[in-house]
Order: sequence, then C-alpha cells, then structure tokens
Amino acid sequence: MPLALLALAVGAFGIGTTEFVMMGLLPDVADDLHISIPSAGHLVSAYALGVVIGAPLLAALTARMSRRTVLIGLMALFVVGNALSALAPGNGSLLAARFLSGLPHGAFFGVGAVVATAMVPPERKARSVSLMFLGLTVANIAGVPAATLMGQHFGWRATFLAVSVIGVAAIASLALLIPHDHASAPTAGLRGELAALRSVPVWLALGTTVAGFGALFAAYSYVTPMLTDAAGFAETNVTLLLALFGVGATAGNLLGGRLADHSLRGTLFGGLASLAVVLVLFPFLMWAEWSAALAVALLGMAAFVTGSPLQLMVMEKAAAAPSLASSANQAAFNLANAGGAWIGGLALAAGFGTTSPALAGAALAVLGLGVASVAYAVDRRRATPSVGRVVAGRVPEESGALHH
Repeated sequence: MPLALLALAVGAFGIGTTEFVMMGLLPDVADDLHISIPSAGHLVSAYALGVVIGAPLLAALTARMSRRTVLIGLMALFVVGNALSALAPGNGSLLAARFLSGLPHGAFFGVGAVVATAMVPPERKARSVSLMFLGLTVANIAGVPAATLMGQHFGWRATFLAVSVIGVAAIASLALLIPHDHASAPTAGLRGELAALRSVPVWLALGTTVAGFGALFAAYSYVTPMLTDAAGFAETNVTLLLALFGVGATAGNLLGGRLADHSLRGTLFGGLASLAVVLVLFPFLMWAEWSAALAVALLGMAAFVTGSPLQLMVMEKAAAAPSLASSANQAAFNLANAGGAWIGGLALAAGFGTTSPALAGAALAVLGLGVASVAYAVDRRRATPSVGRVVAGRVPEESGALHH
C-alpha cells in the first residue's frame, strides 16, 4: 500500500479526534462558559451541521481543482476552525468555530477516498479506503481519550490547540506524500459532479449508509446508561469500554476493507446482517459485565465492517464524477448519527427500557438490508452489456463485455 495513505490517515485521526472529543469535554466547556449542559450540547450539533453542509458544498466548489490541493486546503480550514475554537471568547463564537471545523470533514473523507483508490490496483481499492478510515477508528482508541484527559487537566482550550497541531502535521504529510500525478483535476467539473446525484443507485447507496449507521448510533448514543444501569459498570470504567468499542471498530474496518476487495456486495450484506444480530443480542449481553464488554467490541466491529464497502459503492455508482457523491456519503453518515440518536431516544422515552435503543437499532439495520436489497435489484435490472464493475474515476476499457 502507498505510504501516501498514511497522510490521509493522519488527517482522519485529527478529524475523528475533534469530532468525538466534545462529548467528553461538555461539562468543562459548560462550566467555563457559564452555560448549561444542554446548551453546550449544541456544540456537537453545530459540528455535525457543518459536516452535512460542507461535504457536498465544498466538494462541488472544488470539482475542477487538483485533489491534492483540495485536501491540503481542507485541512488548513480544519486547523483554522480548531484554533478559533481554542480562542473563542464565548458560546456564540465557539458555536461558529465548531461549525467551521465541521465544514471540511465530509469533503476531506470524500476526496481522500477518491485519491486513495486512484493510487492502488482495482483489487485493493476497498483496503485503501479502510486504511484511510483507520485514522478515524484509531482516534476513538487513543486520540479522544488522550484529548479528553488533556482538556480535564489543562483546560478544554488546550485540547483544540493540540488538535490544530495534528492538523498542521497532516498538512505537512499531505504536501510531502500525496503525489502530484495522482491528484489531477477531474474532467467532469461541477456539472458532472452534480449530475452524479441524479442517479437512483447513488441515492440507494446513500440511503443504505443512513439506515446502516443509524442502527449503530441508535444504540451507541445511549451505551453509557446501558453499561452503568443494565450491566452494572461504574462510570469510571466507561471510558475504557468506549476505547474497547474503538478496538472493535478498527478491527471491523480493516476486515471490511479486505473482504470487500473480494466481494463488495457480500461484505455489505454480511456486515448489516451481523450488526442486526449483535443489536438483537445486546439486551441479553448487558446482564453481565464480561458479556457487556464483548457486546461493545462486537458492535464496533459489525458496524465498521460496512464502512469502506459503502464508501466504495457510492464512488462506483458515480464513477464518472465520484468526489461529490463520495463526500455526500459522509454527510449521510452524520445524518445517521443524528437520526439514529433520535430514534434510540424515542425508544427510551416510550418506556421500553434502558436497552431498548439497541432493538431500535436492530430495526434500522434490517431497514438497511432492505435498502441494500433494493439497490441490488435495481443494479440487476439496469445492467447492460456495457456495464461491468466500474472502477471509481475510470471508464471500462472493454465496454462491450458483460462481467458476471
């Protein structure tokens, strides 16, 4: 695998750290800015809103630019957003800075996935995407806990300054390692990129992302009360268990990349089915500490097996202009975050019990399987002799061959 993937992983590590660290710093931020915890929670929403808006917008606006230049520019915007977060004098300015920090998130992963797949042969494309995502999953193991501890000991502003330093390191890595010859501007331009979103298969792939990862966040958003109230863990142990989730997510991400290079669709179906099974078993596994710890790791593994297959599938459905569709998949991921948490909260509010969000997540995983099945049926119906498995960003050389 090209060393350039390391540069993408460093950027992903910084993005993953700043995205999730706010959850652990909410009490410190609220106390320092003299606001309530619910008001501080809007800082999480501001970042997610930035991702959803920035992913398609920045990908579309930079459609004709060198992808290497785009990646460096996006990471520079990331550095500015986090530096402004560290210097924010009040809640309003911090909200704006968090929104700014979220803007480059989706476009970085979207454009980065296109660059990653362009640097490897077709049989290693899913693995290249999974190695870029490795930075995101490792952030949950090391970056977020370390940044949280830093914020608790040196103040939350120090955390965002440290994240800015990671961003600067990512810029240096991108400038040094991303080759110019793999970063030429796409020929489709803005019109071609926008045309990709008119494709039914692209929307079905995005819908699978929303349902599949919505299943994860329906349960994961409420995993702390499950672990403390149902499994009996002390609150001091929850951070370690969340790191265990990161270990499972990292393993699932690497496994999904390897399996998807052999069978993209099979890995996707298998991952969603596994996620549904794990979520159905979740309430039963929460009755003992050892099984609850196992459940958390399995949840991360089952969910992230589908990460690189979904990213690659969206890119292949928009093969002539993949950057916008690929970035839109990151927006779909954040919609899944918000929507899954909302649905899991509905189950709790309805009085179905502490572990009920997991069963709500299982229903979403089944829904994801249904959307993926519809996408498969549409692909079979639309198949023509000139359509094979299209490699993202390239045109098939043998347009008259039907690949089975």
